[in-house]
Amino acid sequence: MGQSNFVDYVKIYARSGAGGSGASHFRREKFVEFGGPDGGDGGRGGSIILRGSSQHWTLLHLKYSRHHMADNGGRGEGARRHGSDGKDIYIDVPLGSIVKNAETDEIVGEVTADKEELVLCKGGRGGLGNWHFRTATNQAPRYSQKGEDFQEGWFIIELKVLADVGLVGFPNAGKSTLLSVVSAAKPKIANYAFTTLEPNLGIVSVRDSHSFVMADIPGIIEGASEGKGLGLRFLRHIERNSVLLFMVAADSEDIGACYNTLLEELRLYNEELLLKDRILAITKCDLIDQQQREKIKKTFPKNIETIMISSVASLGITELKDSLWNLLNKDI
Repeated sequence: MGQSNFVDYVKIYARSGAGGSGASHFRREKFVEFGGPDGGDGGRGGSIILRGSSQHWTLLHLKYSRHHMADNGGRGEGARRHGSDGKDIYIDVPLGSIVKNAETDEIVGEVTADKEELVLCKGGRGGLGNWHFRTATNQAPRYSQKGEDFQEGWFIIELKVLADVGLVGFPNAGKSTLLSVVSAAKPKIANYAFTTLEPNLGIVSVRDSHSFVMADIPGIIEGASEGKGLGLRFLRHIERNSVLLFMVAADSEDIGACYNTLLEELRLYNEELLLKDRILAITKCDLIDQQQREKIKKTFPKNIETIMISSVASLGITELKDSLWNLLNKDI
């Protein structure tokens, strides 16, 4: 089996540059017998900076490049010459990346916008030269300031997919098929569980040239909140979606029970997920006749908009897209 190009978790080492030391120097010229102090300042050390990039959708480029070290600042020189600054190192990450301290698990920050920057390790400030320390009572200081030390540490970068609508359902509920029908995305589709092992994104076009981003999240199983079936890795990607589209197959034994199981797994993982707007889609309705459709409507859960669809037969797809668009823009 080929190795996936989708990487949503990496651990990296980052070290900024130390600041250069200030110079302790005195002016020396042929016709200047007692030249005063003229030691220049040290240069600033380079910083390690994360930068959001809309051109990246995975952390694959960091998988084999885990050590990032910036240059130190240069020493100050005579004639008040400033030391060279260390070059900053920029690490491009996908939008939706969250950074944690690997030792304390404390969240350092997150990057959610294109070109947004997050300083991971700040470069040390350069030390002051002895020119700064001259006074009326000490006109020839022979000391200068050392540069600040570097910062370093191990960091964990996790990717949480950013999308307007996230698809939530059991394996083989028709999520990938829906995404392939409503967008140009081409996820892997087959009639067995866990076909999707990584999130897929697609742009969904709606009326009047509008569009939104839909994410196909790998299927959830009961116990996912406890880590079963790679559940924690899958559930992480649901956190960044504005609207959740729950999907339950029409041939399920108990549609209401399936929906409640999905809802419970989200609650156990993060109760805040239940605050998100959501719609329920009953998929694969082309497999049942009109009489059966009317029968299963009685089993639909209450207090949630429910739409019967078939991606294969294009049943209810336009209605579903309109409902999702209206929910995304209800506060506008």
